[in-house]
Amino acid sequence: MTGTTGPQHNGNGDIYVTMGTNQQATGRPSFTPFADDQLAWLRRVLVAPPGMGRARSELADTGTVILDGAPGSGRTCAARVLLREHHKDTGVFRELLPEEDGELPLADPEMVGSGDRLLLDLSAADPARWAASRADLSALRKAVHDQHAHLVVVMPHGGTLESDLQRYRVEILQPSRERVLRRHLRTHGVPAEQYLRPDPTVTEFLYEERPLREVADFADLVRRAREAGVPGEEFTQWCAAARKAQADRREEVATLVATLRDSSQRALLISVAMLHGAHADVIHHVAQLLLRTVGSPPDDLPLLQRKDLAERLVEISAGAGQDGHVRFRDLDYDSAVRTHFWDHMPDLRQHLGTWTARSVALSSPYVTQELRDGLVAKLSGEYLRTGRAEELASLAEAWGSTATSGAGLEAAVQALTCGLGDPAHARTFRSRIYQWCVANKQLKGGFAQVLVRVCADAIAAGHPDQAMLRLYYLARREHTGALQALSGLVESSHRLRRRLLHRLARSVPSEADLGIFLRVGVADALTDPYDNGRALVEEKSVQSSVITCWHAVLDQLPRPTWQPYAERWLHTSVDAGDRGGLLLDILVGAAERCESRRGAAFAALYASARDAERTAPGGSSRAALTSDLLLQKISSAQGRSRPITPPEPASPRGTEQ
Repeated sequence: MTGTTGPQHNGNGDIYVTMGTNQQATGRPSFTPFADDQLAWLRRVLVAPPGMGRARSELADTGTVILDGAPGSGRTCAARVLLREHHKDTGVFRELLPEEDGELPLADPEMVGSGDRLLLDLSAADPARWAASRADLSALRKAVHDQHAHLVVVMPHGGTLESDLQRYRVEILQPSRERVLRRHLRTHGVPAEQYLRPDPTVTEFLYEERPLREVADFADLVRRAREAGVPGEEFTQWCAAARKAQADRREEVATLVATLRDSSQRALLISVAMLHGAHADVIHHVAQLLLRTVGSPPDDLPLLQRKDLAERLVEISAGAGQDGHVRFRDLDYDSAVRTHFWDHMPDLRQHLGTWTARSVALSSPYVTQELRDGLVAKLSGEYLRTGRAEELASLAEAWGSTATSGAGLEAAVQALTCGLGDPAHARTFRSRIYQWCVANKQLKGGFAQVLVRVCADAIAAGHPDQAMLRLYYLARREHTGALQALSGLVESSHRLRRRLLHRLARSVPSEADLGIFLRVGVADALTDPYDNGRALVEEKSVQSSVITCWHAVLDQLPRPTWQPYAERWLHTSVDAGDRGGLLLDILVGAAERCESRRGAAFAALYASARDAERTAPGGSSRAALTSDLLLQKISSAQGRSRPITPPEPASPRGTEQ
C-alpha cells in the first residue's frame, strides 16, 4: 500500500519491515510525500510484535503511548507504524528533536500542530536527557490532546518512568524471526512455495539471536540474489548466495588485489565496485578517468596488443551480461571491494572524491541520474561507515561551490541527503547545514541552491521546523529559490506560518525580513480556517506579529514596493466576512504606530484601497464598500467618525469588473 487508505490492522497479525532497495524512489520528487509513502510501506510489511495491540489501543484512547523494548525488538518501526495508522488529511508526521537548532522545547505548545503525528525517539538517550524529556512530557501531552494529535515516545530500555506516566508504557517484545523473514520474502515477491520449504541456510541463520533489522537485510539479499540469479536457480541457491554475501570477505578481496599489480586492473576493479551494474562503456571510461585522476601513466602498449575488456573483467571476477552491464559474479562483492580499498589505501580517498565529481559530469546515454546518485551514495557510504561525516560534508560543499553543471549540484545534494539519512550522523549534517545557512560568509557557486534543495526536501520531510529556520536564513540573504521554498513550506502548515510570523516580529524587521513577510504573511492564508474552524488572523498573538510587520513595511518601504501586496490584502478582505474587518484593523493598527508619519501612512493605505477597487476580482462596487469601511476605521483611529455612504453603481471610482 502506498496511498493513504488500505487494509486496517485491528488485531494480531504481521508487522515489521525494512526498506528494500526496490522501494526507493527512483525519480526526484519532494521528500515530504515520499516520507508518507515510506510510512505506508512500513505498515504494509511489519510483523506485529507482542504488545502492539495494547499500544494501538492506548494511542487511540489517550493520544499518547510510551514504548519500551530491548534493542532489536522492532520498537522504533512499531512506533512509526502506530503513527501511520492515524494518518489524516490534517497534520503531518514528524520526529521531535527538541535539542537541535530550529526545534522548539517540548513544553512549548507551538511544538504541536493540529492533527500532527509526533515521534519522540529517545531509545538511545542517556539518563540526563531522558530525565529532562520526562519533565516536559506532561506539557507536551496536553498540547497533543488540545490539538487532537498523536504522540509515540520510544523510551530507553529499562529507563525510569514516573508513576503518572506508567499507564502509557507498553513493552514491545521481538516477534518470531521466522515470521518476520517470511513476511519480507512474501513482500519482495518470493513465491510462498519456495520459502515455506525447510532450508538449512535459513534454519542456521534464524537460530542465532539477532536484531530484526538483520533479518530484514537478509531477506533483501535473498531478493537481490533471486533477481541476479540465472534461470533454474531456486530458493536454496538464493539463500546460500545471500549468506555468502553476509560473510567476512576481507581476506578473499585482499588476495585478489594482491594479484593485480597493474594499476589499470585495480582502476577497473574499483570502477566496477563503485558503479556496479553500469554499462561496459561507462566502466571503461570511468576506469580510464580514475587512472588520469590519480596520475598513473597511460598504457604504452599498442592498442591492438592490449587485453580487451572482457578478458580484464574475468581477471577481477566480473563480467558483462547480455545487456552489456557489468557485475561481479558474487552478490555484494562490490561492497567488499569498496571496503578494502577505502580501508587499506587511505591516500586514495581524496582522489575518489575528485573522480566521482568528474564521473557524474560525464555525458553518455548510459550515464543516468540513477547511476550518478548510486555512485555518490556508494562514496558517501564509505565516509559514513568510517565516521568521516565532517569530511563528507566538506566534500559536498566543495562540489556545490565549484560545480559547472547541474550534475555537479545534484551530486552535492545527494551527498548531503545520504548524510541526513544516516541515523548515526544525521544530527551532524543537520547542524552543519544550519551553520552554512546562518554564516555571514558568502556561499560560493551554486551551493546555496544545494542547501535550498536539501532543506526543502530532505530535512522538511521529518523535521519541518528545522527546514523552515534554515530556509528563513537563506531567504534573508536573498539566495535564489530560498524564499519560494520557504513560502511553499509554510503553505503546508498553519503552525509553521505562525512560527515564522512570530520570528519576523520578535525584533525590528530588516528589509530582507519585510520581503519575506510580504510573501508569507498574505491575507488569504491568514483567513483560511484550519480544522478547528479558526483562522490565524483571529489569534491575538498572530494579529500582534502581523501588525508589527505591516508597521515596518509602511514605515520603511516605498509605497510601490508594498502596494501590490496591500491590494491583494484588500481584495481578500472583501469576501472574508468578519475576518475581512480584522484584516482592515491590522492595516489601521500598523499605520497608527507610524507616529510622525501616521497621517501619511493612513493616506497611503486609503489611496491603495481606491486603486484596489479597479482590480478587485468581485467588481469595483463591492470593493468600494471595503474602501469606505477602511476610511471609517482610519477616522475612528484619528478620533473622528465619518458616515458610510454606499457609492452609486456609476461611481467615478471605477466600473463593475
